[in-house]
Amino acid sequence: MNRQARILRKKSIRAKVKGNQQRPRLNVFRSSKHIYASLINDQEGKTMTAASEKDIQSASELSKTEKAYLVGKAIGQKATKKGFKKVVFDRSGFLYHGRVKKLAEGARESGLKF
Repeated sequence: MNRQARILRKKSIRAKVKGNQQRPRLNVFRSSKHIYASLINDQEGKTMTAASEKDIQSASELSKTEKAYLVGKAIGQKATKKGFKKVVFDRSGFLYHGRVKKLAEGARESGLKF
């Protein structure tokens, strides 16, 4: 039931949220152990850049929320290097709290606006 509810939320969000060349979609995926973020241009169907816990040096001794915050900072830094200031946030049906919220805060702190 929980997974089905998330998929329904994801479909309704994705119908409204589209990324383009000037304002890509910041997609977030969270599993039970890891968290991933990527910038996607939906018009061309291309991933511009991505970040995960592999981009973090000292990831082993941090909590999952701290890792999510650092992944947000990493995706924000990669996006600003590529020249993106504004993005559209796509939480993929996950509720906006906990790790998803921390990732968004990290991305905002590194200069992204959404």
